[in-house]
Amino acid sequence: MFISKAYAQVEEVATDILNEAAIDAPSAGEAFMMNMGLIAVLVLLFYVLMIRPQQKRMKEHSSMLSELKKGTKIVTQGGLVGKVEKILNDHEMSIKVDGTTLVILRSAVMSTYAEALPQAGAANDDKKAKSKTTSKKTKK
Repeated sequence: MFISKAYAQVEEVATDILNEAAIDAPSAGEAFMMNMGLIAVLVLLFYVLMIRPQQKRMKEHSSMLSELKKGTKIVTQGGLVGKVEKILNDHEMSIKVDGTTLVILRSAVMSTYAEALPQAGAANDDKKAKSKTTSKKTKK
């Protein structure tokens, strides 16, 4: 006797829940618009976090390449450090690395030497260069 009353109560509660869920469920159009809104937010985040910073970096790099001139100390993507000796054309330049002249592509230039080194490293290099010049003067 108790079992049947309990079963009836559970069945009544379950039908109430199902009826409320059917009333609150979004229509197909509303569900589609919510999904499209979510996709739009994801596309916006993708643009802001990935595409825009990459475009900014490429713009800065191309402006740095266009500003290169004779005597600028550069670092290539392979890690060579040299000075620009001559700009041959829009795509090539010759650089001098420890007495050797190399012809490289402009696109192979990673950055200028000053940008590649941290500020503390640049200060240490200046100190080393000064100590070398003073030691050369004393040897003469």
